Parts: sequence; structure tokens; C-alpha cells
Amino acid sequence: MLNESSGVRASFRDQFEIGGVCVRVQSERREDVAFGPSLTAFRAQSETCDVDIQVQWAPRISRTARGQLFDSGSVWQLFDSGDRFEFEFTVTNLGLNPYKRLLIDRDFSCATLQMSEEAFGGRPADPLDYPLDELLIMHRLTQERALELHGSGIVRANGIGNLFVGHSGAGKSTTTRLWAEREEVDVLSDDRIIVRAESGGVRMYGTPWHGEAMYALPQSAPLARIFVLQHGFRNVLTPLQPSEAVAELFARSFVPFHRHQYVDSALDFLEALVKVVPVYRYAFEPDQRAVDAILNLHE
Repeated sequence: MLNESSGVRASFRDQFEIGGVCVRVQSERREDVAFGPSLTAFRAQSETCDVDIQVQWAPRISRTARGQLFDSGSVWQLFDSGDRFEFEFTVTNLGLNPYKRLLIDRDFSCATLQMSEEAFGGRPADPLDYPLDELLIMHRLTQERALELHGSGIVRANGIGNLFVGHSGAGKSTTTRLWAEREEVDVLSDDRIIVRAESGGVRMYGTPWHGEAMYALPQSAPLARIFVLQHGFRNVLTPLQPSEAVAELFARSFVPFHRHQYVDSALDFLEALVKVVPVYRYAFEPDQRAVDAILNLHE
């Protein structure tokens, strides 16, 4: 299989799918396509993929000198080199130079992932380990009618999908636990959910990026309602007006803020989303009455 961006023929390949985005990984080394535990459940078989990545190893990777767009303040930095973007990943225990670099075209469809032999020194390495996998999907979603939200996606036995969004500490894990104790449910993720507009409506997808309850399923379900969580003294559901709903959801979304086009696209998507999916502010107490309030909700 030939990756046109590199001209290198790969002997091994595998692929995964998250949120409706299929990613094919190719390499001359078998271990480079042996995904880590978080991606194993998301392996997929497809004739075509949305993103193709060629893994290559280099003796060392030098730092990019200019064109910085964003610094995460931790592991990764983003650079603009004209016809493509470059994501550099650096941690002190692997040296001062980047331990890997992703070179990807501007529509996030074709990439080369460079791995540093200097940094790993023969030790095992997972090319797609976090946060690269999430960064890749999050940026690819800017090209589609989809968005990643900070939330827990719960699907009841009847197929009804409810999404509970909230910042850290808002009660996503508590809500997940209450529903799992109450009835048989599928929890697509207890921390990151991808919402996508499709021909049949809106669906929510599980992701590998779970919270403390460690729920992560490679499944999807129709999205019926969205609840913006906050702690309260009673279980109070308040329907949000479209402008309020967009603001609340945007504040709990994962959007690449380094380009205004991506921000505008996310806002356009949310404006369309709240027209077809009801959004509520949900002030709740952490007991089974919180579940009852939703089960008894009649719109």
C-alpha cells in the first residue's frame, strides 16, 4: 500500500474508526500497527478510510524553527508550514527533541507520522498513543458535520440516547453510575462523545477517551436529548432557548481554536443541532430521583 505523501511502500496496515472517522495506519514495522488497549476495541474494516497515515522512523527529529500556531503548554505544539500542518510531541523523559511529529495536509486526510529512534532507543512505542489519536479525530471533525463534546452518552434498552454534558466535576460520572445502577444501559463513553449529523438525524458515538468510570464503546445511537449538568438542591429540568443551548454546548466542546474557520464551523453545527435535539439545563441531586426526573420527562 503506497502513501502518496511519502512514496514509501508499507508492509503492514490496520485501521480504526472513531465517531464515524476511519483512520488507516501503515508501516514497514508490524508493531507500529498493533494499536494500544484504548484503540483495540475501535478496530474497523473498511474499503475506504477518511485519513491515511504512514509511520516512518528517523534517527532523530529536530525542532521546527518557525510557524507556530499553538502551544498546548504540555506535550504538543502545532505549526503551519504552508501546505500542511505539523504536530510536534515532546516530553522531558524522552529528550529535548520531539519524540514524534505528525505531518498532515490541510484537510486532515493524508499524513506522515515520524517517530524518533533517538527518543525511544529501541523501547516499545505506540505511534497513535494519546493525545495524538484525539487530536487527529478532533481536527478531522472540522471537515465534517460533527463535533466532540465533554459528556457521557447513555443509551437505554429501547435505543433512546441521552447525552449528559458538563465540565470536569459537573456530575458526568455520578450520572453514569446512577443510570447503570437503575437499568440496563450502554454507556458509549463517560467523558468524550462525538455528535454527528447524518441523513437519518443526529447520532452520538462512543470514544476511547473515557473518564474515571472507564466506559468506552465503539458504538453509536440516535441522540434524543441533551442535558447540561450542574449540581443543585432539587432535580430541575429547564428547557434552553437555542442561543443559550449553543453557548452552553460550545463551552463544553473540543474545538481547535487556532483557526477561526474551525470555530465558525463548530458554531454553525451547534446552531443546526439545537434545532432538532432538545437541550435542557439539569440541576440535579446525586440519587435515583435524578434518573426518575428524566424518565418522567414528557416533552
